[in-house]
This record gives sequence, structure tokens and C-alpha cells, in this order.
Amino acid sequence: MSACSSMGPRPIPLRPWLVSLMIVLAASALGIQWATAATCESLAILMLPNTTITVAKAEAAGKFTPPRPGNLPGRPLDNLPAFCRVAAEIKPTKDSDIKFELWMPASGWNGKFMGLGNGGWAGEISFSGIGDALRRGYAAASTDTGHEGSGGDASFALGHPEKVIDFGYRAVHEMTVKSKTIIAAFYGNALKHSYWYGCSTGGKQGLTEAQRFPDDYEGIIAGAPANFFTHLIVSGIWIAEATRENPTGYIPREKLPLLYKAVVDACDTLDGVKDGVLDNPKRCHFDPNALLCKGADGPECLTAAQVEAAKKIYAGPKNPRTGEQIFPGLEPGSENGWVFFAREREPPIVASYFKYLVFKNPNWDFRTLNFDSDVALADKLDNGIITATNPNLKEFFAREGKLLLYHGWNDGAIAPQNTINYYNTVADAMGGSAKVQDSMRLFMAPGMDHCYGGNGPFDFDTIAALEQWAEKGNAPDRIIAAHFPDGAPPAKPDRTRPLCPYPQVAKYKGSGGIDDASNFACAKE
Repeated sequence: MSACSSMGPRPIPLRPWLVSLMIVLAASALGIQWATAATCESLAILMLPNTTITVAKAEAAGKFTPPRPGNLPGRPLDNLPAFCRVAAEIKPTKDSDIKFELWMPASGWNGKFMGLGNGGWAGEISFSGIGDALRRGYAAASTDTGHEGSGGDASFALGHPEKVIDFGYRAVHEMTVKSKTIIAAFYGNALKHSYWYGCSTGGKQGLTEAQRFPDDYEGIIAGAPANFFTHLIVSGIWIAEATRENPTGYIPREKLPLLYKAVVDACDTLDGVKDGVLDNPKRCHFDPNALLCKGADGPECLTAAQVEAAKKIYAGPKNPRTGEQIFPGLEPGSENGWVFFAREREPPIVASYFKYLVFKNPNWDFRTLNFDSDVALADKLDNGIITATNPNLKEFFAREGKLLLYHGWNDGAIAPQNTINYYNTVADAMGGSAKVQDSMRLFMAPGMDHCYGGNGPFDFDTIAALEQWAEKGNAPDRIIAAHFPDGAPPAKPDRTRPLCPYPQVAKYKGSGGIDDASNFACAKE
């Protein structure tokens, strides 16, 4: 025991930064627009409901190496501006442990906030997305959605129903509300705009926000959304099973390019341009029987069982009793992406859903799935906790919210038709597509894989398009996309094309190079 321990606790002097912070908080409680900012370090004592701020530190410009689960170093991020890094934990329930990070530019803040989505089963903060938004001048945040992991399976959910709710919708909302309060305290200024950006699970998270919490964001970018979650999981198992029903039905990775090439050769010119990309795969009625082996199995053909497996993948899962389509099939042109689920071993990202959330049995075999009763059970148990298919976006649209959807036609993980289906259900709920053009637009990307990459133009700036739409009223009539020969910038693109608001497509004007977006116009098919 130290010499001064008997003196009792000493009063903490009210230093200038603490006085400033108290003024900010008092103004916030009264709904007053504050004019006094706090230092980054002072945010450590900011009192927020069910929240502990674990880091509040000013970071220098340049390189930053974020943490990963297990205190492992993550991938270093370069060319960052100086920023205030805030890490926090939120515990809205006894079994919740939602971690998130908020990074705020030390100078040059654009007055905006951006929430960043996750992939798969989450379990990690999307630091690369935060870094990208920070470079644009945004204050940006991401959450691990309440558990730590690689995002590859749902084992965190076994025996933890509150963590399932955190993953389903609570974590993102809590992160958003807390981030806005921290931003206001740090800058001493009210937010001008709040946007969401996410693809796959992140796209689903964006739609969940629009459906459940329409006040959180005024603009949402939702790419390839995994919103019909339970049926998407069933689709993944359907694809995995399709190649395992017959011992000779498995399609090895080496044969997928063969199938893809046959599709492109058969359907490339249907759009009037021979460019190796299918502008609308719906017009392609490729029959995999064209590759049927004439004799023994070989690298340049498909066995009869492999042909049937390919047909099942194109068709998508159906209820064996009613014939009802459970989830759309993958499109012609997506073949190189079938490795998401058509693997030699169990696909854990989908099988684990039934293991840990539905049957609560880690030993459950995905090959035993009943595509009738088990699907119904999954829907009943989920009851909208993770699935986000509600088409009623009236409240979000009423406050002038903007929803920008996009999906790559070559997606081998999430069938593109799912996003079209959701777009159509929202349009129907609002009285027709003409009535939602000021609030919602969908852009289908020919040749693009899951969220990014592919043989078609796949790099495009949806954030700039959303900013113009939400802030200036300029709805996106086209978004220019680029393809890069080595797969990513900063190489010079070898092709640009416009992406068009669905159901329009990019049509060649008839002259000029086919690799220049200026020679294409958006028009009805």
C-alpha cells in the first residue's frame, strides 16, 4: 500500500479540454448545434450508453497497421491522412460484445459520415473500407458485428441468440448511432450527410438499415446484397450438392473455364458486339450438352453427370414438392465463380448456417438438407432477424433517402436475379418503377464477378454517384465502369463502359472503338 493511499481519492481538476467536452455533451443533450470541438484523446472519457471507448488516439499521416482478431497485425494501409482513431465496445445485452472503430480526419473533414459493411459472417472490422473513405475526407466506421472470426462460418451463433441479433441488425445500428455522437463531439459541428457502403453481407446490411432504421442513413449503396439470406444459404448448398449427387458429377476447377468459354462463344454476339462479355445473360440459352464427352471423360468435355450438375446450377434450387423457385440460379457467364460453393469439400459459409443456427448440431451433414421442410424451418426461425426482404421502404424514401443497388452479372456466389427481384418488389410496393426513379436505382454490371473483378468493366465510383444524387439531386443516368488488364488500378484501363439504370442496357452506337464508353448509350433493350 502506498503512502498516500489513506488520503482517499483526489478530485480530478477540470482541465480546458474536459470543460470543452462537457459543453459539447450538454449541448447535445439539449439538441443544440455545438460550436466547441474536443481533442481526440479527450474522447476516451466520452460517456455513451452501454459503450466503452478503448482507444482514442491521434494517428499521424502515412501508413497504419490495423489490428485483427487475436491481436494479430492486419494488412497495412498506406497513404492515409492524419486521423483520430476511436475504438469502442458496445454491450447492449449481457451476451453482446460489439466492437467498432471510427476514424475521423484530423483536417479537411468533408462533413460526412460513412458506415462500411462486412463480408460473409463478418467477425472483423472492414479497415480497408474505412481507409478508403478516410482518404475521401469522410469520418468512417465499421463493426465486427459482435463476434470475432474470419467470416467463413457461423460457429459463433451456437448457444448465443443475442449474438445472432447483433449480427443480423443490432450491431450496425448501434455503431451508427454511437459514431454520430462521437463525430459531433470531436468536430463540434453537426453532420451534413450520412451514407452507407457495402457489398454482399454489406449490401444486406444496407438494406436492413433502410428497412429497420430509415433515419440512420440518407444514402445507401448496396452491392450484390445477401438480403434473402436463408434462401441464399440454401442456394449455396444446392450448388454444392449438384456436383456431388453422382460420383462423376463433380466439376473440377480446371473445367470451369472450359464451360465459361463455351458460353461466351455461344452468346457473345447476342448484344451486337463481340467483346467477350454478355451484356444480358438472360438472353443466353446455352445448353451444356454441347460439351458432353463423346467417349471417356477428358479435360475438354463434360461427363453426363457434370452436364446435369451444370444445368442444376443454372436452374437454381426448387422445392421438390411444390416446384416453387427457392432462389434464382446462377447466370451463364458466372462459371468461373462457381468455386464459391462447388468445392471438393463442404462449403462452410453456407453449411454452418444450418449447423449452428437451425439444427444446432455441429455434426450436421449438408447433404441431408430437405429442400422443402428444412427451408421452411429456417425461414420460421430467422423471422427476419438476418433476412432483409421487406419491400416497404416508404419511410426511407419519404425522408428523401436514396438507394443505389448494383450487381455483377457474372456473380458466382449470389444470383444477380435476386437483386432484380428485390428491386421489382420495392417498385411494386411503391406503385411502379416510374415512381421510384428518384429514390432507387439498380445498375447491373456485365462481366463483373462477386462485388469486384471479372472479364467485364468492374471498377466504378458509386460513392461519387450517390453524392451527386443525394446532395445535388442529380440522379445517376449512367455510371462509367472500367476494366483493368492486371485486375486492379492503378494500371491504365483497357476498357470503359457505361452501366445503365435497370432495365436499360449499354448499346453500341455503331461506330468508334468498343472499348470506349463514349461510344455506348443507355437505352431499353
